[in-house]
Amino acid sequence: MTPGIGIDLVSITRIERIYRRYPRRFLNKLFSDPEKENFKQRNGSPASLAARFAAKEAVLKALGCGIGPAALHEVEIIAPRGHQPRVRLHGAALEIARRQKITTVALSMTHEPPFACAAAVVSAALPGIVEQPSGKNNF
Repeated sequence: MTPGIGIDLVSITRIERIYRRYPRRFLNKLFSDPEKENFKQRNGSPASLAARFAAKEAVLKALGCGIGPAALHEVEIIAPRGHQPRVRLHGAALEIARRQKITTVALSMTHEPPFACAAAVVSAALPGIVEQPSGKNNF
């Protein structure tokens, strides 16, 4: 499998405007409960929210499907403060990754107003090179 690369750049102001207009609907449609909790812990930072939105899009682009075959809420971004972000896939996004034998998703997120950006790289690991988490679909 050739590694897949995805990148996304979003306007923090645009994401903030959508969130302010439809806060509950925006969060419930796009984010998991742990992601929503993480957002609250970050005091509702629009830049943080925009970076996670960009990360979800970047992962779907790296999977080669974009939005459509898989939904943004099927890509969960786990980003504890001070640690490298991780990705957990669900639903159609997970099935697409399994079909392509993807075992690794590397993710980087950043924000500097007025933009937030994320880049994702997906690949199939060579046996013995990457240790797989046991029993979870964490990448």
